[in-house]
Amino acid sequence: MDLAGKLEVDVELKASGDEFYKIFSNQVHQMPTASSRIQAVDLHEGDWETPGSIKLWKYTIDGKTEVFKERIHFDDKDKCIIMDGVGGHALEKFKKYKGIFQVINKDEGGLVKLTLEYEKHKEADEPPSQYLDFVAALIRDIDEHLVKAA
Repeated sequence: MDLAGKLEVDVELKASGDEFYKIFSNQVHQMPTASSRIQAVDLHEGDWETPGSIKLWKYTIDGKTEVFKERIHFDDKDKCIIMDGVGGHALEKFKKYKGIFQVINKDEGGLVKLTLEYEKHKEADEPPSQYLDFVAALIRDIDEHLVKAA
């Protein structure tokens, strides 16, 4: 019985991968202006730029308001952002929930390789497909925001 799994999707960017990485790694407080899916991102512990800091996201998914408390880690060299779930609605549904964003620059635009790693409470639980769709849509919202701002 394997309760752990992962879902993956690639999301093309029109904006620069560097700009996307910058907003997602240390400017997440700007998310509510970039996407109506996000109501707020509040600093819970640490600061906006230090790995290990904890942030509390308030968002709407499938018409419901939820929160996600995450501890962020990032690797500037490889443009990789890891959000480990430490609280919130996703962790009521899953024992483990981690979002990994690998940002890749291209000649024009970029690409985000999104991976959601999770562990279900029981075999019959569904994988977090709705969260994968939500985060992919959020990435597209941020991309659109960055293109308009350029």
